[in-house]
Amino acid sequence: PDAAPLFRWLWKNYQYVLAFRFAIQEINKNPQLLPNLTLGFKFYNAFASEQYTLLSIVYWLLGATIPLPNYTCHTQGRHVAIIAGTTSALSVEFGTLLELYKTPQLTYGPFDPMLNDKDQFPSLYQMASSDSSLGHGMISLLLHFGWTWVALFVSDDMKGEQFLQYFEAAMLKKGICVAFTVKLPVTKKLYAGSDLTFMSSIRVSSANVHILYGDVRGLISVDISVQSFLTMGKVWIMTSKWDLVISETNHILHSLHGGFSFSPHKEEIPGLKLFVKTAKPSHYPEDFYFSKLWLFHLGCSLEGSFCGHIGTCSPNTSLEFLPGHIDLLTISDSSYLVYNAVYTVAHVLHKMILEKVEMRSLAEASHLVSENILEGRKCLFSAYTSPSNLKGLPVSTDSCSPASSNPEENPNIVNFPAGFRLLVKIGEFSSKSPHDQDLLINEDIIEWPVGFKKTPQSVCSQSCGPGFRKMSQEGRPVCCYTCVFCPERDVSNQTDAEQCIQCAEHEYPNMERSHCLPKMMTFLAFEDALGMALVCMALCFSVTTAAVLGVFVKHRDTPIVKANNRSLSYILLIALLLCFLCSLLFIGRPNTATCLLRQITFGLVFTVAISAVLAKTITVILAFKVMKPGRTMRRLLVSGASNFIIPICSLIQLALCGIWLGISPPFIELDAYSEHGHIILVCNKGSVTAFYCVLGYLGSLALASFTVAFLARNLPDTFNEAKFLTFSMLVFCSVWVTFLPVYHSTKGKVMVAVEVFSILASSAGLLGCIFVPKCYIILIRPEKNSLKGLKKRASSKGF
Repeated sequence: PDAAPLFRWLWKNYQYVLAFRFAIQEINKNPQLLPNLTLGFKFYNAFASEQYTLLSIVYWLLGATIPLPNYTCHTQGRHVAIIAGTTSALSVEFGTLLELYKTPQLTYGPFDPMLNDKDQFPSLYQMASSDSSLGHGMISLLLHFGWTWVALFVSDDMKGEQFLQYFEAAMLKKGICVAFTVKLPVTKKLYAGSDLTFMSSIRVSSANVHILYGDVRGLISVDISVQSFLTMGKVWIMTSKWDLVISETNHILHSLHGGFSFSPHKEEIPGLKLFVKTAKPSHYPEDFYFSKLWLFHLGCSLEGSFCGHIGTCSPNTSLEFLPGHIDLLTISDSSYLVYNAVYTVAHVLHKMILEKVEMRSLAEASHLVSENILEGRKCLFSAYTSPSNLKGLPVSTDSCSPASSNPEENPNIVNFPAGFRLLVKIGEFSSKSPHDQDLLINEDIIEWPVGFKKTPQSVCSQSCGPGFRKMSQEGRPVCCYTCVFCPERDVSNQTDAEQCIQCAEHEYPNMERSHCLPKMMTFLAFEDALGMALVCMALCFSVTTAAVLGVFVKHRDTPIVKANNRSLSYILLIALLLCFLCSLLFIGRPNTATCLLRQITFGLVFTVAISAVLAKTITVILAFKVMKPGRTMRRLLVSGASNFIIPICSLIQLALCGIWLGISPPFIELDAYSEHGHIILVCNKGSVTAFYCVLGYLGSLALASFTVAFLARNLPDTFNEAKFLTFSMLVFCSVWVTFLPVYHSTKGKVMVAVEVFSILASSAGLLGCIFVPKCYIILIRPEKNSLKGLKKRASSKGF
């Protein structure tokens, strides 16, 4: 059994001895395996000092107390093999020395690729299977619980370095990062000065998961530290040497409580637990270690022993009653390998006997074997066995299946009062290939370390939920990042998304930016409140305009209607009626026809209206400024020249609209970005230049009309409407000057509503300012709309 630094006995390792004895007993009782032969053995302790352990094997090989390499003083037989389970470094030194004596070595320690070099160690055989799947299993366990921020503790040797290089590369591929790495020394002194630094790094670490992999000596180093400096709230993941790491103390709490251990899958060894329960020192009086274990931990001696002053044990006393921190009934991986190693050597010897029987007579074979194997009292370690005899032999017997490199068991370490600890199997990992992995875990039976009420977290940065993406931090590992909210049109529907995904044009992100929603098709519909209000306004104004036109037609022979050109008044009223009605083209679902008509109709009817106002203004000027007979202006007035203003101005606007339609006409467009969550069906104006040319031409006509009307505002006459024309054009220009900035500051259907409102407001301004005063006189004050009224009004003004 191994001894810890300063010869602190690890009594749980005595289970190896019991497993060894049990295997020897089974073989010696088995008539089918090595019949008529009895296997013998010797035990040597593996001290903390490699020097003393190596010296012990030298004495054993020589059979003397004086070290004389390459000599043997044995008087009875030679040794078959040595079974060792200490460090890889000792196995290397053993192998070098044993090659001189042609003695093979079977090691039950952890698998080490370096020991598989048959050129360097032709007679060294490892009972442990390769732990190539261990890294995959650990990574699968980390990913299962979402642990991406871990600390590594590896032994400071070649095996630890190989594991570190492989494991760090494999973790990086899976998005797992290393918080820090600690190299464990293979030699350790209790309470070394580095302990404080070592344990302080554990306590302040932000990683809640620590992975422990290393040589036995390195693992004991951690054990001493965590025993002396209790750290809580850390989950330890260890290899199959967990039984060496869990110290033999009576602490109720232990820093490794709630940790995980990976061990190769092993079958039960029938009868071994019963053998351990019934084993007593009296059965093996030559075994000093067994008596010491019994005495120290059971506190009594067997009847007839040399310790008479110690209380006599009761008849039912057994190793089952050892303190909880020394569990010899839970079969460890190493005990399983020791058992297999004994059977392996027995099968080799059995095969040798069969080969000798085939070549010689049975008597010669028995004589040959009796020369090489000491019966009953000597050791298994005699007679050189050719390495070729070990190749191809089963690692186990019929009673125990061979250890497989694929399945890995996941035990969970649980502490109980009085220092009792229990290793509970919580799952299995199976990996047939690097791409075919399977991890099964029963989380309900997991006992987490003290400080965790639920599954611990071990991450450098908290996960970014849906709607966020990860943004790496400069100079830090990839596991350390900040969460950034997705842009306006992007979403992320998974946790820890690397990039946000842009929604399609017909979709929009929800408020949480976690998924895309279908956009609703929208436009300035008749059913909308805004659309309905504008339709009502347009119809009301249209009816009002039609009523005014009817009033003017009915009273067409009255002076107030005949004044300032009755025909121009009719044309202006009809144009205003069309202006109100053309606004309806802007409301409702756009189509190709309405897109073409709405702007063209708007430009033409407003041109007619403004040119009619301009014609009426010019008529006023001709009537009141050039009344002298024979003047050219008078002839223009008499000939009705002002009536040509309307067709000339309309033809110019019609030409501009024709050019617009020929170059780039309006068309239907889907606006998916102006309004959140909606696709707006709008009419694209096509050529923006042509659109502003039409508006600019209208503006020029309006400005010309306003200027002419303003100059004629003070002309005297009873029915002079120059003031009303001036005021109407002021309202008209004000509306459209305000329209431009408002129009460009809005989007979607609101933009269309602004244009409709401007059409209605400007048209209503012309209707109200020009015709309401005249309707007032016609309908309310008819006495003023007669020749008698006109004479009276003229005399009162002094004309």
